[in-house]
Amino acid sequence: MSQYGVHPPSGGTPRTGEKTVLFVCVENACRSLMAEAMFNWNPPPGWSAISAGTQPAAQPNPRTEAMLREIGLALPTHPPQELTDSLMSTSRVVVTMGCLDSASCPARLKTIQVRDWGLPDPTGLDDAGFRQVRRDLQARVEGLRRELALADKRGAARAPTP
Repeated sequence: MSQYGVHPPSGGTPRTGEKTVLFVCVENACRSLMAEAMFNWNPPPGWSAISAGTQPAAQPNPRTEAMLREIGLALPTHPPQELTDSLMSTSRVVVTMGCLDSASCPARLKTIQVRDWGLPDPTGLDDAGFRQVRRDLQARVEGLRRELALADKRGAARAPTP
């Protein structure tokens, strides 16, 4: 069994009452879907992730599901979905996968605070390259989880007691 175990697929909309991380790439077919599945496997309390694309593909890249299965995760249940103003405005953290170029990035993404991880699109890579992108995503998602959990703890420590 992998380090993750089996994880139920996530949906494509924010969960009510939770803080949301939005992962964005061009097609929402590889990187952002993998990041969503990784984050939702073990999110900090009160957090969940969703993903979307600036130009969503008709379906996930077939290798995305296989690459997630190798580490014990399931593909999110939603198909590649379009990045909307609603998704952006309801998300506390927006992470792009390197799609802040003028051709694929809507103007609004350039006006809000985002974290750009600058990861290559694994679509054209061989399986070893695809796995390397997956490993890079795993490390960054784990770091983001720790950062958000620590920030929440610090915020709770500062909150006045009733």
